[in-house]
Amino acid sequence: MISTARHARSGSTATGDFQGAIRVPGVVIAFWVAKGLSTALGESASDYLVQALVPQLAVVLGFAAFLLALVFQFRQARYRAWTYWFAVAMVGIFGTMAADVVHVALGVPYTLSSALYALLLLGVFRVWRRTEGTLSIHSIDSPRREAFYWATVVATFATGTALGDFTAFTLHLGYFTSAFLFAVLILIPAVGYRWLRWNSVFCFWAAYVITRPLGASIADGLGKPRSVGGLGLGDGPVTSVLLALIVLVVAYLAATKTDVQGGREAADTPETAGERE
Repeated sequence: MISTARHARSGSTATGDFQGAIRVPGVVIAFWVAKGLSTALGESASDYLVQALVPQLAVVLGFAAFLLALVFQFRQARYRAWTYWFAVAMVGIFGTMAADVVHVALGVPYTLSSALYALLLLGVFRVWRRTEGTLSIHSIDSPRREAFYWATVVATFATGTALGDFTAFTLHLGYFTSAFLFAVLILIPAVGYRWLRWNSVFCFWAAYVITRPLGASIADGLGKPRSVGGLGLGDGPVTSVLLALIVLVVAYLAATKTDVQGGREAADTPETAGERE
């Protein structure tokens, strides 16, 4: 949706952080495929683990895996497909668990949680913009900027999770009607960027948010019992298939490096300056 080649890096450089290689992927078709799969995986894996284990234990393990994934990601001085997508998948799984806890354990209605998470996302955007001067993924070249990036990713997952539940349950649209709705909505930033010259940063983050409820609605529709509007395939089998697919896509990205900002030459640069022990 957004071409990485036509955007120069911007934002404040007088931050005191190391300015090095870009630490997140560029946007290619395979990026959106992996993003969609990771959102669906987060939904199905979270539901499966909460059912297979004691719910409290599942949440604790999900949080531990989430922290571990971020540690691996922040130890990299540039983008690496395996660590990045592992982190995205763990954000999806733990983010789903956290959103479910807010509704199930605390009794917060989906309408309210959707609004609260949307405000949280806007707050993260505001602080990031005021601090770094840009929200562009082409400027993520320091640990602090990457911290803003991952805070935004977590907020987008939480917002998208709440929105998906809101349409499926509060509006009684069900899983597949919700998926169709979000599939239509995601075309808006795509068309706006491609033909109407809308702001590329806005279009990217709008699409990024919408992929969450889209993927989650599809995963729920496939895995949940027929009695609640699903196909009844089971969360476990759906999780296994999604995991296999995302591994294949990430393996492709890791091998071809088509999503490395700056191209293969940037990915093959000897890792000297900026690498952390």
